[in-house]
Amino acid sequence: MPDYGIAFSQATTTTTYKTALALAAASAAASGIQIRRGKIFELNFGHGGPPNSTDTSIQWDVSRTATYNTTWVFGTSPAPNPDDGADPVFMGQCGTGATTEGTIAAQGSGLGLLNFLVNQRAAYRWLAKDGKELIWPATASNGAVVRALVVTAGYTGPASGNAQFTE
Repeated sequence: MPDYGIAFSQATTTTTYKTALALAAASAAASGIQIRRGKIFELNFGHGGPPNSTDTSIQWDVSRTATYNTTWVFGTSPAPNPDDGADPVFMGQCGTGATTEGTIAAQGSGLGLLNFLVNQRAAYRWLAKDGKELIWPATASNGAVVRALVVTAGYTGPASGNAQFTE
């Protein structure tokens, strides 16, 4: 399975979740396109704007989705870069900086994978233990989203990061 990397960003954060990154299997098999499962093995994220005068935290959430292509509108749909230039192109779907949010089940529904609170002045790195990656199935439009939420109103700056994954 080839490894890929993608930088992501959400330009404006608020007290509601804003999707910074979505990765999913292809929407349908087609000529030269296969529906493949993927595994996220590393996430790095932080905040780029000036800090709010009242120190606050940003809540980062990674959740499953089964509706990648039906609800979100993304600022960009970049092509993830293979870590090895000889590897094939990513066959799934990728979007960053959602301008219209999709529907994600509420926390506690079993779809939440990770959830971190990070101070607005800090960055965070999550690295999966071997065999404990975050996996999406080889099912059309199933994947994972990375979202940011401002815990205390005031900070509206960007939230960004990088993801490493396999397909």
